[in-house]
Amino acid sequence: MIDFSFAMPRLLFTLFFSNVLFILSFSAQATIVSSERINAIEANDESDWLVHGYSNREQRHSPLNQINQYNVGSLGLTWSFDTDYQRGLEGTPLVANGVMYVSGNWNIVYALNAKTGEQLWKFDPKVPKEWGKMACCDVVNRGVALWEGKVITGTLDGRLIAIDAKTGEKLWDTLTLPKYLDKNYPYTITGAPRVFKDKVIIGNGGAEYGVRGFVSAYDVNTGELVWRFYTVPGNPADGFENETMANAANTWSGEWWQYGGGGTVWDSIVYDEELDQILIGVGNGSPWDREVRSPDGGDNLYLSSIVALDPDTGAYQWHYQEVPAENWDYTASQHIMLADMTWQGEDKKVIWHAPKNGFFFIIDRTNGKLLSAEPYSDVNWASHYDLETGRPVENEVATYQGTSGQSFVKPSSIGAHNWHPMAHNPDTGLVYIPMMQSAYQYKAVENYEHKAGHWNTGVVDLIPFSGLSSDFNQAIIKRLTSGHLIAWDPATQTEQWRVDHSQVWNGGVLSTGAGLVFQGTGDGEFRAYNASTGEQLWEFITQTGVVAAPITYRIDGEQYIAVLAGRGGVFSLIGGLKPNGPAPKSSRVLVFKLGATEKLPALVDRVDKPNLPPMPDVSDEVLTQGSKKYHEFCAACHGFNVVSNQGIPDLKFLPDVFYNKAMFDSIVLKGQFKGLGMVGFSDVLSQQESDAIYAYILQRAYEDKSIRENESWFRGLFLWIYDTLAKIIAAVI
Repeated sequence: MIDFSFAMPRLLFTLFFSNVLFILSFSAQATIVSSERINAIEANDESDWLVHGYSNREQRHSPLNQINQYNVGSLGLTWSFDTDYQRGLEGTPLVANGVMYVSGNWNIVYALNAKTGEQLWKFDPKVPKEWGKMACCDVVNRGVALWEGKVITGTLDGRLIAIDAKTGEKLWDTLTLPKYLDKNYPYTITGAPRVFKDKVIIGNGGAEYGVRGFVSAYDVNTGELVWRFYTVPGNPADGFENETMANAANTWSGEWWQYGGGGTVWDSIVYDEELDQILIGVGNGSPWDREVRSPDGGDNLYLSSIVALDPDTGAYQWHYQEVPAENWDYTASQHIMLADMTWQGEDKKVIWHAPKNGFFFIIDRTNGKLLSAEPYSDVNWASHYDLETGRPVENEVATYQGTSGQSFVKPSSIGAHNWHPMAHNPDTGLVYIPMMQSAYQYKAVENYEHKAGHWNTGVVDLIPFSGLSSDFNQAIIKRLTSGHLIAWDPATQTEQWRVDHSQVWNGGVLSTGAGLVFQGTGDGEFRAYNASTGEQLWEFITQTGVVAAPITYRIDGEQYIAVLAGRGGVFSLIGGLKPNGPAPKSSRVLVFKLGATEKLPALVDRVDKPNLPPMPDVSDEVLTQGSKKYHEFCAACHGFNVVSNQGIPDLKFLPDVFYNKAMFDSIVLKGQFKGLGMVGFSDVLSQQESDAIYAYILQRAYEDKSIRENESWFRGLFLWIYDTLAKIIAAVI
């Protein structure tokens, strides 16, 4: 028998001492993220991923090259980490000195050992779940910022918080809303903060809910407001904040301030260190219909614009408006990329921009002059851009006010490229864009009524295929939309190669020094491609859709690839894009390295067999009203035609108790489950309208039940008919 009496204390001491050393090492290193280190990223072989777009140029290209085209086939999962929720994940993880900082649903921040996945700390900002109603596009965010020992996060309820990077303790907490507004005003934060020159820069979302857009700078050490720039003018009777807003007001008409105006800076913010300027991408108008918000015309500055600001004062420097009098939810808040290039024989400092409207822009970032704009997707709203004026030449098909609204406009409001980050490889010269093809049948609302705090677009929520099965719903969505990864050459303004995906809503992109491009897909794969040719070299089944952008980093000489996996976001929710099979119970962080062989837990198939109550005896008119009200107030979360993406409950497959009418009303009207994120709608829905929604949901449940229970040969015939009809409709459009 071995005597452990001497060895055990020694072993315990060794374990204790090693843990102390790790904690001390982590504490010491967590403060190293400095402005000098961030500003030097481009010149160094940086092993970490310190800022949102890898560097302040936001090209998302890392020089790391250990994982290359020849060995990528041996790339395997080395660890995974389950977050607290099953919702969509859009964030870019940051890695500094062996620690990964990840932001999940409801703005929970996790600090993880980047080599092993061990949780070091977790910070929960306690966002009220009922605030999820104000989030147009899921309870998501796109990441945190790091600065000299601090982790900075923005929250869904409009706060900006600094966390101690060593301990996870809160350092300061600032409400970002204007002082004359209370905390219940429908602003949100979903974008990742940026930090430059000891200032945290953040914008807000909420255009469709009736807000006025702005971007703000806060002292990184105290959370105190330093400056604020409004993107659209307010009520002239209150006076204007500065001459810039007074001039902008000349481009608006009517009483736009009654509707908020929009122009939210909900994503892209970039610091141009060379020119010492901040560049912001400004969002869409509120409501979308320009004849409602500005009935006598006008360009409506600074909607759908890139605006340059002084980083010290927030003062206006220049702007370029990509879509004057914005009319289709064509935001300019997509990924702004800084570059240097030769254009028509001259060396230029430029912006590369691929916004929703389908044109790839090259803009001189010294003065905002348009150099080129060419379509990178199917576009019919404009024929081209006039380079003399910098303005688009709109096509008649795109005007939906005062018409029957039967024309389909391309791209749709989801855009040809949304928030999913693109990447650039300096060796190939190509920009890799998660591109989408889509169309939408815009039609102006008659007798528009503004509902502050609720969805306001001024556009009819068209439901031309309601009453048909979930199978047809999926078929038509897949035919009316498509997702692609394209390689775009800015030098020639042409596409070089394309990869087609099975779904429209796919992940952001990473480029590496070994000539690889990484991207996740909406149907649950993570892939590597040859950056020059688009040839697929590797894939991993992620069990759920990937919409976030990957990163890469190096620890102890080994290169890692990381990505957040969690299907979500606006189109995934509304379109009801489901996984191919059962989904995991939690969204995850997935991390890979060469030779690793870890496996994800096996999935358990869920069997949905609701015990449906009797169908109410209601008229077709009631069902039509129920469909209309469902799509107005419920579809944004629970899906078009009552088809959920499984991240949020599918209302056709509820436990029996929720089909009890009294329980249904208690939830829908009274907000019994507001603590879980399901608020009540008694302020906008009557009892009769709630009854109609209930009847419509049951109708959809019975339709799906009938088809699912019919496992005979003609189920296949139905699917063939659905797909054929969808092809015909897509061809006509």
